[in-house]
Amino acid sequence: ASRELSDSKLLLPGKSLYQALLDSVTLCNDSVKLQIVSEKNKVPLLVEIYAIDGNIFRLKINEISPLKSRYEVPDVLIKNLPLRGKLSIAQKETGILVLTCANEDCKLHITANPFQIELESKGETVLSVNTNGLLYFEHLQPPPQNRCDISYIPQCSVCDAENQEDLGLWQEEFGSFLDIKANGPSSIGLDFSLHGCEHVYGIPEHAETLLLKNTSDDDAYRLFNLDVYGHKIHDKMGIYGSVPFLLAHKPNRTSGIFWLNSSETVVEINTKAHVPSRSPPAITKQRVVPQTDVRWMSESGIIDVFLLMGPTPFDIFKQYAQLTGTQALPPLFSLGYHQCRWNYEDEQDVKTVDTGFDEHDIPYDVIWLDIEHTEGKRYFTWDKKKFQHPERMQELLKRKKRKLVVIIDPHIKVDPMYALYSQAKKKGYFVKNRKGQDFEGICWPGSSSYLDFTNPEVREWYADQFAFKSYKGSTDILFVWNDMNEPSVFKGAELTMQRDAVHHGNWEHREVHNLYGFYQQMATAEGLIKRSGGQKRPFVLTRSFFAGSQKYGAVWTGDNIAEWSYLKISIPMLLTISTAGISFCGADVGGFIGDPEPELLVRWYQAGAYQPFFRGHANIESKRREPWLFGDENTRIIREAIRERYTLLPYLYSLFYRAHTTAEPVMRPLWVEFPKEQETFGVEDEYMLGNALLVHPVIEQKATTVNVLLPGSDEVWYDFRRFRRLDYSGTLKIPVTLESIPVFQRGGSVVPLKTTVGRSTEWMTDISYELRVALDSKDFAVGELYLDDGHSFQYLHKKQFLHRKFTFHKNIFSSSCADEIGQYHTKCVVERVLILGVQKQPTSVTVSLQDGKDKEVVFTYDAKTSMLTLEKLLLNVGADWEIHIK
Repeated sequence: ASRELSDSKLLLPGKSLYQALLDSVTLCNDSVKLQIVSEKNKVPLLVEIYAIDGNIFRLKINEISPLKSRYEVPDVLIKNLPLRGKLSIAQKETGILVLTCANEDCKLHITANPFQIELESKGETVLSVNTNGLLYFEHLQPPPQNRCDISYIPQCSVCDAENQEDLGLWQEEFGSFLDIKANGPSSIGLDFSLHGCEHVYGIPEHAETLLLKNTSDDDAYRLFNLDVYGHKIHDKMGIYGSVPFLLAHKPNRTSGIFWLNSSETVVEINTKAHVPSRSPPAITKQRVVPQTDVRWMSESGIIDVFLLMGPTPFDIFKQYAQLTGTQALPPLFSLGYHQCRWNYEDEQDVKTVDTGFDEHDIPYDVIWLDIEHTEGKRYFTWDKKKFQHPERMQELLKRKKRKLVVIIDPHIKVDPMYALYSQAKKKGYFVKNRKGQDFEGICWPGSSSYLDFTNPEVREWYADQFAFKSYKGSTDILFVWNDMNEPSVFKGAELTMQRDAVHHGNWEHREVHNLYGFYQQMATAEGLIKRSGGQKRPFVLTRSFFAGSQKYGAVWTGDNIAEWSYLKISIPMLLTISTAGISFCGADVGGFIGDPEPELLVRWYQAGAYQPFFRGHANIESKRREPWLFGDENTRIIREAIRERYTLLPYLYSLFYRAHTTAEPVMRPLWVEFPKEQETFGVEDEYMLGNALLVHPVIEQKATTVNVLLPGSDEVWYDFRRFRRLDYSGTLKIPVTLESIPVFQRGGSVVPLKTTVGRSTEWMTDISYELRVALDSKDFAVGELYLDDGHSFQYLHKKQFLHRKFTFHKNIFSSSCADEIGQYHTKCVVERVLILGVQKQPTSVTVSLQDGKDKEVVFTYDAKTSMLTLEKLLLNVGADWEIHIK
């Protein structure tokens, strides 16, 4: 971590250095403003408080008269955040200010000395700010040699001005690298207390547990995007992505903190027992409750934090999405299986692998090409010997209704003969070093310059490079993988760009570091959309990400290792990313580094089949591991896992529509669905896929049983494959074989499936549906199906989609329209309905259609499993109908 962040630990809990000047309070149309001042340096700061629609508060703290503007993160927030209305003063007396919100039972208690804020909802203190007095703000200062010319110099809040040079705060050495701070240290920090909470989650990306742990001075969670090959497990150092969003949960409330800062950030967490300050002395013993204190510290920028009040987990997801956007609706093919390695050698290799999937009857949608497909690591080019006819290669894939993904990294080879480099050089589109020259670092091509994606003009130019006339050899089935975009700089300090490199607007790299990959993915997605004339959805996978990356595509967990421990840690990693707004996430199946034993590979395929992004990937030094290379029996099991994924696509696609429209995570921790069940709060070896399926991957070698928690005392669960009803909840010991992993369907749900699979998603457009209905304890079930063309924006612009609702109630199973706005014609039919939990055999089953005609339905009943099977229905999926069971 940078020097100023570690120095900031000199500020220990105690009396705050800041007090509020309540005489400075002003009420504006959209905010309340006041000044706070440090007892030490007497320099005032401006505090702004906004009430945002949806039970969100925004707190900004900045210098009133900085030496120069401080960086405020652009482009992440949705434009024109809806303000809730004016805050009003409910109480103002000596040392206390109470603000209330229009139409909300929320109050903000502002204490003047020491400066603190408490957020209260319906009489309960949910969250407080600066409780431990750890607010600090390092002021920008003139360089040491110019100080004598400045009559008024704010002092550093950590150290006396005369000691700053001695402490080396104006420049730092990282090995052979020198980091010059032109205006001295500029770090900021603030602490928060989450009342009644001892379970906190979020702040990806770390290879750590789902539940965030208490930290000590030397192991705070770090948010700093880095290329970490074979990253360690149970390590709080930053890896590829950073989302500064933390969730706190207790049985009756979920709340959140979104710290909008793109510089290096560290987060300290401390959970402890606490006596609420307003408790009467006589009952303090009974009122001891947990409290989690969270301290945020960033290298630069301003304090800009959003406090999300919930109260439910799904409220929090909506509130966060209201700020940063929802998950982009992916093209359907991208939910299929992806086959990748570094590297498929040439066109013949691609053809052989593609044919291998057909020969072994394994569906797949996308084959990927890594850096070796280019001409000397020059992106947007093809190796002239190995990929002589890229368009012809893509045409062969297109005939099979498959796609190609190629890698395009942000570093550009320094080569005046390389058109992309020479154009960018001429236009001044590269990041600069502190001397104003193009920054150069070492990466895959050797000496490289780095496109400045923070510049809107550069992003627009970069997007144009994906046009077919510019990207020779590309076609409309080619999609993109952005790697190495932390950015990775070989031989750089921590293998990344120097912090004093200069970006558009004269901002230093330290300010924008965690945004760099976010901006590349944004430009890439815009390029693919522009390439299609605005008609088709893009697919872009990125390794580096930030808050809001969900708007542009998918992410993965980076360079994992082919070991059981990495399969195990991938589950909490994906759950954490999912709850931080990025539903389209996955981990490399099999592990990127090394050679997985067959059992591990099989178990990883089974897990990946029930996760949002499903890609097999391997390092250049790993042995080939296409799914059919591990013996007939393992091939059969892997085939079955992948085919299960394809039958599940209607359910998955519907979940992504929910993520896109209502911000519900596709893959979610148990506590999200069971927020009052405390036994779920720390579970990280199983998860919910949507609200209907509970998945427990097998993550131990040679396992013969797994312990599965089936939560909810009044819930009914069904084995998803054997249809057996489990009438009890709690932790069960489930026997397992290598054949499959435990998956359970929740009573009260309807899961749409395909009755069979094709060679890829496009082959399955007209394949009929099976609806799997699982009854709850009250013989009720509800579910939905979302359907559109799978690739265009017509669902948005022309409302060409179907959204159907299925309900089982009082022995009637019905299909109705869930959204009247959508219209989409499909030949697809519901061929089969399985109803689990039917207590007795019916005497008759009839279906009523829209034309008023009834017809008998062929059915079978299995008394052992209490399953009713209705077949040969041929009911149009877009029509209203009812099935009556007597």
